[in-house]
Amino acid sequence: MPEGPQVSDQTTTVRGGLIGVGVGPGDPELLTMRAVRVIRAADRVLAPSSAIDAVGRAESIVRQACPGVPIERLVFAMGDAAPSIEAAAATIVAHLDAGDRVVFVTLGDPNVYSTFSSVAAIVTELRPGAAIETVPGIMAFQELASRSGTVVLQNTERLALITALDGPDSLGDALDDPTQAVVVYKGGRHLPEMAKRLASTGRLDGAVVGELLGLPGERVLPVAAAVEGPAAYLATLIVPPAGRALELRKAENGLPDRQAGERSELDLSEPEISRPSAGVAVQRTEGL
Repeated sequence: MPEGPQVSDQTTTVRGGLIGVGVGPGDPELLTMRAVRVIRAADRVLAPSSAIDAVGRAESIVRQACPGVPIERLVFAMGDAAPSIEAAAATIVAHLDAGDRVVFVTLGDPNVYSTFSSVAAIVTELRPGAAIETVPGIMAFQELASRSGTVVLQNTERLALITALDGPDSLGDALDDPTQAVVVYKGGRHLPEMAKRLASTGRLDGAVVGELLGLPGERVLPVAAAVEGPAAYLATLIVPPAGRALELRKAENGLPDRQAGERSELDLSEPEISRPSAGVAVQRTEGL
């Protein structure tokens, strides 16, 4: 077990509870009312980070949506995640044993490609009686669909949700079914290769990519226009069903290369929540 809080045997009576809260892809306005309420009511709010002095994305979102809430950072080193996950679980167990209501904030949804599920599994092993719940969050592909005007599914169409951590081969046979939409997470590094794969399988038309959604430097554009080099690590791709042809509102001329903070003329919402200021460095490498 890595250095950190020492965990006693599993017979300890657990008094607190753990809640994994999804904070969405990046825009603090996409937090649900329930997420905000649970975060504000917590005794401890824990946020993943790549370093103790780095503001992670999830933390940045909470800072803007729930100003004044104290946040404790859990460091997850890049590479071998197991020691970091064990250390995070030990920290959480110590808080639970003290009777604290602990919230672990995570990008997107806590039950989909989230570090929270791995941490919660170890907490359950250490404290089988621990109460563990989750609060769902809006996922990046939902925000990308909204921003790009992409209809992801209709009628009997299906959805494949995958990661591209292993490169374009991760797509496998997901593109073979023309009635299946494909959403690809963490594919920015391999974007040029995936674009070629989409072109060779006849699935490039209508495919869109979003980078840094809800954050400074955000881009939303067709995959065909983003093949010159790799994108951000957390880039998200949507490949709509081929059988439905193109049902994008801007299919004729392509999507605009929209920068962060831009709003359409139909957007009537007030930009009440500011983006991170120049004095707050938000890390761009963690996928937590």
